[in-house]
Amino acid sequence: MTTPRLFIIIPCYNEQDVLPITAPMFLEKLKGLARDGKISADSRVLFVNDGSKDKTWEIISDLAKQDEHYIGISQSRNRGHQNAVLAGLMEAKDKCDITISIDCDGQDDINAMDAMVEAYLDGCQVVYGVRSSRETDTFFKRATAQGFYKFLAMMGAEVVYNHADYRLISSRVLQEFANFKEVNLFLRGMIPLVGFKSTSVSYSRAERLAGESHYPLKKMIALAVDGITSLSVKPLRLITGFGVFVAIVSFIGVLWAIITALLGKTVAGWASTTCIVCFVSGVQLICLGIIGEYIGKIYMETKQRPRYIISQRTWEQD
Repeated sequence: MTTPRLFIIIPCYNEQDVLPITAPMFLEKLKGLARDGKISADSRVLFVNDGSKDKTWEIISDLAKQDEHYIGISQSRNRGHQNAVLAGLMEAKDKCDITISIDCDGQDDINAMDAMVEAYLDGCQVVYGVRSSRETDTFFKRATAQGFYKFLAMMGAEVVYNHADYRLISSRVLQEFANFKEVNLFLRGMIPLVGFKSTSVSYSRAERLAGESHYPLKKMIALAVDGITSLSVKPLRLITGFGVFVAIVSFIGVLWAIITALLGKTVAGWASTTCIVCFVSGVQLICLGIIGEYIGKIYMETKQRPRYIISQRTWEQD
């Protein structure tokens, strides 16, 4: 096997505080892997500016002028983390042999890249970075994150437990993944669907080196909803099953009401009637909400809008 060319894909959104710290770390890791003969010397660090409102793109442009190993692309507007990662992967798939996607904040252990590349050289086409622990998370974030992965698995989605978007993917896999045209992206659940030989590498996650997290609770919930509705129809089947159960209980209730009426044992009671009406109405609204979520996904998919638009590339600038 020839020495593979690696592209490190780094999505960036308002990262002017942390980028000057982590960019040299990524470059040193790239050059270290090249010195060890694991990757080609013409490998690259590819930054993907996700429509940042600060000086992130200016910093990326300056880095590209300082060292040829730094390159960058900029989206025409902010489209979200998943779309930014996808843009980087699709930009790199024809230019390299392998990619490693990693966040810009320095929390993911870059030394795990050594094991990832070694696994690729041993024949694996996909290598997932899996967190060995969540000691740096708050109790709430740790509980919700672990519950999220377990709930996804229960809903029938194929995901790697405690894996986010730190992974190695070969260009061979990316060529096949390019055939996946979904607009609603949940990469950590879509990549396993491609197949090919895969493995996992464990690593410890550190504190963010600088700046603030761009993944608040609202975005985490939105990502969870996207993951469930994009990868599984089990919620719809649960609705059907629950609807059958309620129908059976209701039918039994009707029989009970008729029998008690014929026996003359009926009594006027607004409380029981109100409870039944409220319960059934609540169930109906919840079911309609879940169905509506799926209809919304279908609506977005049928539009077939581009998932990303690249407005600038550092190597095309004057």
